[in-house]
Parts: sequence; C-alpha cells; structure tokens
Amino acid sequence: MVQGVIMHRLGSTILLLLVILCVVLLLEGAAACSGGRCELGDRCSSEGDCGSELYCYNCWIEFAGKRCVRTTVADPFKIADTSLPFNKYAFLTTHNSFSIRGEPFHTGVPRITLYNQDDSVTDQLNNGVRALMLDVYDFRDDIWLCHSKGGKCFDFTAFEPAIGTMMEVEAFLSANPSEIVTLILEDYVSSDHGLSKLFHSAGLTKYWFPVSSMPRDGGDWPRVRDMIRRNHRLLVFTSDESKERAEGIAYQWNFMVENQCKLQRWKFLRKKPRC
Repeated sequence: MVQGVIMHRLGSTILLLLVILCVVLLLEGAAACSGGRCELGDRCSSEGDCGSELYCYNCWIEFAGKRCVRTTVADPFKIADTSLPFNKYAFLTTHNSFSIRGEPFHTGVPRITLYNQDDSVTDQLNNGVRALMLDVYDFRDDIWLCHSKGGKCFDFTAFEPAIGTMMEVEAFLSANPSEIVTLILEDYVSSDHGLSKLFHSAGLTKYWFPVSSMPRDGGDWPRVRDMIRRNHRLLVFTSDESKERAEGIAYQWNFMVENQCKLQRWKFLRKKPRC
C-alpha cells in the first residue's frame, strides 16, 4: 500500500514537471521574437514573425520546427559588376527545379515521387536562382519533365511537358535583359532533334550561347557584359555527349567539374555533409 502511494506520487511529480517544461518551452519560443523582429535562423510560427526578405519555413533535413530563412540571394553582378569572366561568379542552382510540391497531376494519375522545391520556376528565378537542373524525357509523344529512374518516364513520375518550364525561362530572360540563366539537363531524350525543337518552340534560341564559343581546357569564359551585349544569355548543358555534335548542345563534362558531397545531416543522424 505504501509502495503504491509512493509510485502514485512519483508519477504525479513527473507529470507535473513535464507540464512545467512544456509551458516554459512554449513561453520561451513565444517570447523569442515576433511581429517581424525575428532574424535569420530564429524560430518562428508565421510569416509575420520574420523580418524583411525572410519567411517562416520548416526544413526537416536541417532543423526541427520552423525558422526564418532567406527568400532572395545577393546579385553577383551588383556585387562585382559585369566586368569579370562568367566563370568568376557563383550562382544559386536548384536541384530538380521542376519537382515542385503542389504541381497539378497532368497525367490523371497521382504522382508517386520525391519533391525538391516549394516555389515555381518563375519564383525561383525571381528569388535569385540562375541555374536550373532539369530531367527531360520522351513521354507521350512529347518532351516532359519527370522525376523517375531507369531512363523512362511514367504517369506516376511525370510532372509536366517541358515546354511550360522553358516558356517560363523565356519570359524571365525577356523581362530581365541583363540576366543570364543556365540549364543543366539530365537528358533521356532520344527523339530526333527533340531538344532543339523544344528550345525553338519556346523562343529560347535567340538567347543561345553557342557551344563553339565556349572555352575549352578550363579557359576563361567571355566577360559577362559581353555576353549580355551579344544576347548570349542562355547556357544549356546536357548529360548526353552525342547531343553536342548532333544538336549543338554542350556536353556538360566538357565544360564542368563537380565535387562530390554526400548529405548525411539528417536530423536523426546529426551528421555533417561529407565532401
């Protein structure tokens, strides 16, 4: 009987301590900042908590709960003007730029795949992204953006016909005559000159940076101001080596290098990226 009373009191004490701890944590979070006073990295509960050019976001890979994160990036052409070679600048790039959460189902079949982005391609560009990584496939007698595997697109992995995204890029370049955009294609298109027809249909060829003008062997690229003056403001790279000769689309590994970095910083592992 005495033991039962002791256990009951101990359980009540633990419960009371947990309640107090929860209240303290809630008060601490609420008192941290609000009303637009939260800074980058601060915890938040709504958009109104965060300061200028920040928004409240939950990135479960990097941190638990919502924090204030950036909505735009610094413009390298405003920091260092446009007098340097193109390869002397760094640009924000989005991986699987088309894999957008909330994108409608265009095949009539629910999509079963992973999502990488919350913003439309137009919003990504307006927020400072200057390079888009896109996966292009032959699908339904057209070229589609698809987050799939094995080089084949399916109804449940397809996002949309690529023409829509290409027209978004064209609209951005047209509205921003001093900007340069790079497209990096994971290319599974085998239809005859399919990509060339796609870029022509989207009105992008007038911005095309010709592969014949791209530097070889690690040399410097033209100065940004010269690229803008010549309207060479769209750079396109493909993972299909044959397209460079067949369609004049640069094979990416003739002009790029990549450092391998394996992201292991999952919240349940608490490990840093290994590069």
